[in-house]
Amino acid sequence: MEKIAFIGLGIMGRQMAANLLAAGHKLFVHARRAAAMAPLVEQGATACRSPADAARQAGVCITMVSDTPDVEEVLFGAGGVIHAAAAGSLAVDMSTISPEATRGFAARLSEKDITLLDAPVSGGEAGAVEGALSIMAGGPKAAFERALPLLRVMGKHIVHIGGSGAGQVAKACNQILVAQTILACAEALEFAAAAGVDAARVREALLGGFANSRILEVHGRRMLEDDYRPGFKAALHCKDLRNASASAAAMGVRLDGLTLAAERMRELVDAGGGDLDSAALAKVVRDNLRR
Repeated sequence: MEKIAFIGLGIMGRQMAANLLAAGHKLFVHARRAAAMAPLVEQGATACRSPADAARQAGVCITMVSDTPDVEEVLFGAGGVIHAAAAGSLAVDMSTISPEATRGFAARLSEKDITLLDAPVSGGEAGAVEGALSIMAGGPKAAFERALPLLRVMGKHIVHIGGSGAGQVAKACNQILVAQTILACAEALEFAAAAGVDAARVREALLGGFANSRILEVHGRRMLEDDYRPGFKAALHCKDLRNASASAAAMGVRLDGLTLAAERMRELVDAGGGDLDSAALAKVVRDNLRR
């Protein structure tokens, strides 16, 4: 069994860490808030004062934090992983961040003989609880093979995409597709309601046809019930779309659908909906169409 440093215990991170503990691995955990560590400590994890303190005691360091600057701080800041991880260690970043920054982080870590695997996830809180996440990995093949037994504890659909940063590119593609599908679902259901037709019945019909999707199934239900308890917060989705937009701009790629979805998600966050599930994009669609 591996000794693992696990840093970042938010909605998904704490569930992923709990699954690793349940599988028999020894965990050294760190989070900004002591309260976030407490349930895992009760299950047998060791609380650590800093990322460095956790990394010092483990051969594999998993990070699951919010954004690119957070990953950089955890890895390279005062008390960061790089200051204590042993040569030959493996860092697995499961956050969703910039592909370009990821490649830079990998190069900086390699100078200390630490290998970085970027392995962002999709599946939300439910997927994290069930150990059924989709995991998109980028980095050296050997690093992926080393991490694979741990990834299998947390996920079911695991694909090695390619070199460093490729996992983050795949996750950006995921977020682009999900955001635009949420927007399309919201517009379709709002169109049905505006036409005086039962939107719930329309959704039921569409679930049996070519328009069926997991988004229509799960988020369509959320929209009909106005149930936006977060599985994946809109603020985080907004951040992901911002990163994807920046990458597209850097490559000179025009993505009009992404631009629109990012604008609508930003409207939701700016209106105070950042802590709602990203399916609450339907609220923006409804407000815009009824003005």
